[in-house]
Amino acid sequence: MSPRTTPWNLDDLHTTAAPLDGRVPAGPIESIWDQHRFHMKLINPANRRKFTIIIVGSGLAGASAAASLGEMGYNVHNFCYQDSPRRAHSVAAQGGINAAKNYRNDGDSIYRLFYDTVKGGDYRSREGNVYRLAQVSNAIIDQCVAQGVPFAREYGGLLDNRSFGGAQVSRTFYARGQTGQQLLLGAYQALARQIHAGSVQMHTRSELLDVVIADGRARGIVTRDMRTGEIQTWAADAVVLATGGYSNAFYLSTNAKGCNVTAAWRAYKRGAYFANPCFTQIHPTCIPPAGEHQSKLTLMSESLRNDGRIWVPRQAGDSRKPHEIPEAERYYYLEEKYPSFGNLVPRDVASRNAKMVVDAGHGVGELRNGVYLDFADAIRRLGEDVIRDRYGNLFDMYESITGENAYKAPMRIYPALHYTMGGLWVDYNLMSNIDGLFVIGEANFSDHGANRLGASALMQGLADGYFVLPYTLGNYLAQAGKSSVDSSHPAFAEVSSEVQDKITRLLAIKGRRTVDEFHRDLGKILWEYCGMGRTAAGLQKALTLIPQLRAEFWEDVRVPGSAADLNQSLEKAGRVADFFEMGELLCLDALHRSESCGGHFREESQTPDGEALRDDAHFSFVSAWQHTGDDALPMLHKEPLEFKYVKLSQRSYK
Repeated sequence: MSPRTTPWNLDDLHTTAAPLDGRVPAGPIESIWDQHRFHMKLINPANRRKFTIIIVGSGLAGASAAASLGEMGYNVHNFCYQDSPRRAHSVAAQGGINAAKNYRNDGDSIYRLFYDTVKGGDYRSREGNVYRLAQVSNAIIDQCVAQGVPFAREYGGLLDNRSFGGAQVSRTFYARGQTGQQLLLGAYQALARQIHAGSVQMHTRSELLDVVIADGRARGIVTRDMRTGEIQTWAADAVVLATGGYSNAFYLSTNAKGCNVTAAWRAYKRGAYFANPCFTQIHPTCIPPAGEHQSKLTLMSESLRNDGRIWVPRQAGDSRKPHEIPEAERYYYLEEKYPSFGNLVPRDVASRNAKMVVDAGHGVGELRNGVYLDFADAIRRLGEDVIRDRYGNLFDMYESITGENAYKAPMRIYPALHYTMGGLWVDYNLMSNIDGLFVIGEANFSDHGANRLGASALMQGLADGYFVLPYTLGNYLAQAGKSSVDSSHPAFAEVSSEVQDKITRLLAIKGRRTVDEFHRDLGKILWEYCGMGRTAAGLQKALTLIPQLRAEFWEDVRVPGSAADLNQSLEKAGRVADFFEMGELLCLDALHRSESCGGHFREESQTPDGEALRDDAHFSFVSAWQHTGDDALPMLHKEPLEFKYVKLSQRSYK
């Protein structure tokens, strides 16, 4: 069947009347997690080996979950498409991980971390999940220290902290500019121990291509061996997706090129709800693109905003070199507009303001597409050795990419697609609306609202894997019991056949254009009309252009090679096909949510001074979309958001 080329008729959008239940337990927020754990059903340690669990993804969420469940005695199968779990994209997180230890004695607490996270997410996250995240944050640090993660330490030996955007306290633990890498090595060591013990079977170079649902319950997955092309089926008592975010739909992003939406999207097409897809994060501190040749962008850690000052020339079109521009002619726009937070405003605020000054003609660099991040004051105050000790690897990376020495001249930065707050809908137990299908880390929607605070991604991934899922998954299995379905069930053959048919179809097109060409064109549409600034007219145009480009993809893409061996073009083609479909849902969600919140900035909805203007009366809910057919408009479910502990108010960082 030919793909649809016309936009959806939004007059046909159907919203279910019954509210979606997040299953947050009743009671005081400070005690609901402890009480919930006490009332959970348990599985005898001797019986755990009878249950098989599939975990897809080996980043911080996936590796920590696989290691924890393996240690508990479950039979775990862990899948990743890399050649080693150590190559998961979590290694790219640089700046740090939050926890409410209050080592600086500067007023931090679990409640303040909870408050900052809800406020930072612009009041579009579920209070119960966020409080639990803050609650377990301290245990994460203890766990990682015990694993040998080399966090930075002060002169006396205590763990050091630094500040991140959206907070007025120092709560971010870090390992220079390599925090994600070091945390992943800690989780990987725990995982490797369980692989050696035999409780975890590791399947590398294996890509999930579909989820198997039978009798309303997730029963397993279908994978492709990326070396041999073999399609394989795997049955289990529960399936856990820890497969990251979807910002590569925009083509240019800070994500590794392999990052994709396929696992979550195939689960969506099997019935899992996709929540808040329009909540994508633009990171303010990335190296600007140097031209059309680039295939990805490079992140400069948000931690640099601790010591770097962001500015542009006050005079539009000023082409002088930065050292030639006197102090009085420099516009430190974040410090002037937001004196309470300065350069440490949240990411969405910093990104929007960078776009505003560049659009107004104040951009710097050869392409006039950046702003300055200047360390001259910090070097004068602290000395170059201190800055080199804190950020040396980041400065080295910047010089390798740009050829510029950031110790001598300011860095050039500009916002880029980074993290995605949207993802598969999950309840308080991290289970999707499909029984037995759990979703953790960035792949779910649950904790960050419309804007993730810096240093919270690593916190959520490890919280889910180490301290939440081991309880909630056991509770589910204790009640659901052992699955009687194995891979001989007809559902596995049916899904495998559909997977093979899609592969065959992609290889048979033999068109003229490469997968990357189509992906780049899709990315331009999404960035232009659903990027940092969104309008109803622009989103409607995107919803017209995407189906047309998708139809062209299915008629004119060229995928060389065969399915019987290593074929990276085939891998990319399947992922881009999913990006086309997911990108359309992303724009639909952005069009439907006619308010501004966090990283979702509808230009029709802003305050007189250009800040995001929420519409709490009409949009204080989670948008959970249900697939209703390949060409049909999806159905919208709403989970109401209640704010009993953090009072709804217009965000202000001034």
